Amino acid sequence: MTIKKELIDELIATSGGDLIGPDGLVKELTKALVERMLSGELNHHLGYQKHEIAGHGSGNSRNGKSQKTLKGEAGEMTIDVPRDRNGTFEPRLIEKHQTRFEGFDAKILSMYALGMTVRDIQGHLHDMYGVDVSAGLISEVTDSIQDEVKAWQDRPLEALYPIVYLDALMVKMRQDGKVDNRAVYTAIGINIEGEKSVLGLWVGGNEGAKYWMSVLVNLKNRGMKDAFVICTDGLKGFPEAIEAVFPSTLVQTCIVHLIRTSLSFVSWKERKRLAADLKLIYRAATAEMAEQALADFRVKYPKHQVVADVWARNWERVIPFFEFPEEVRKIIYTTNAVESLHMTLRKVTKNRGSFPTQEAAIKLLYLAIQNVSRKWQFVQGWREALRQFTIRWPDRIEQARAA
Repeated sequence: MTIKKELIDELIATSGGDLIGPDGLVKELTKALVERMLSGELNHHLGYQKHEIAGHGSGNSRNGKSQKTLKGEAGEMTIDVPRDRNGTFEPRLIEKHQTRFEGFDAKILSMYALGMTVRDIQGHLHDMYGVDVSAGLISEVTDSIQDEVKAWQDRPLEALYPIVYLDALMVKMRQDGKVDNRAVYTAIGINIEGEKSVLGLWVGGNEGAKYWMSVLVNLKNRGMKDAFVICTDGLKGFPEAIEAVFPSTLVQTCIVHLIRTSLSFVSWKERKRLAADLKLIYRAATAEMAEQALADFRVKYPKHQVVADVWARNWERVIPFFEFPEEVRKIIYTTNAVESLHMTLRKVTKNRGSFPTQEAAIKLLYLAIQNVSRKWQFVQGWREALRQFTIRWPDRIEQARAA
């Protein structure tokens, strides 16, 4: 539909130049259109137009109007809602008990997902739209997604995620009357098509392998039967927990975590030189060459045997990625995928000193995840990775596709 230019010019002229203000043209047009559409709904409900003879003796008729104030992006708006004498008219455009225009709740949720506090949201809505909303209304809107969050947490998973990244984020929450740092366990999976998604969020105490096992059991109970490679941060007992639930899975310790741990034993002035030599280990062409580079490192840095010991203790979990070509190694040698997500989540939680409940924390983290994951694209280099996986584990691929 095209609106004639002359009509637009006439409307602008009669508005006095006030287009989008509290009493501007946009708001008045919205009000007029809403009321016209409600009137049309009532006509349809009654079965005849206003003043038509067909309405005589029909058993129902118009019964004036009632006022309703709605909140929306155009500010607060009072509209006249038509009524029928029998009280059977239930408009669909603006339903009974509805106090906000469609899309207004979505705007509140969007601001909340970006980390804005309740006070921030109230100020923004007042400054931008001249709408005053209570803290209770904002809580009501954000609490309305709790069922959605639970459904997301319990949703069935695919049978195979070739690569899974596991890591935990510390978030302050109130528990038993006091505020503690609690671990939010996060799992990101890449499916056969190369699509990345968050498989779930779980809250426990301090990060530990025992709780991670319960997370892995949850994934399995929800339908995940297999993973080729699971990338972790090297937490003690973590690989054993993974292998207990997914015995055929390769456990890859995150190389970036190992480097950070190694450099924590070294003075600032030595770190750059030592990091360059560590690179010779994890950038080696084969596992055998990497082992030789580690031996050379021991000889070169006799005072830093503790660093070499860190790598030696984790060696069986360091070398799995050497089985793959360079394109695939980039995908599996680090948990950066989940760490990048955690960086985003920290940004949205930093404005809050702590969360009153575990549910409040998960609600915000869920909204933030939905917001950021819309921008995720297919994993780069996935075609080559899937080709390698298919050559190595054809039966497991077939089983997953048949599930």
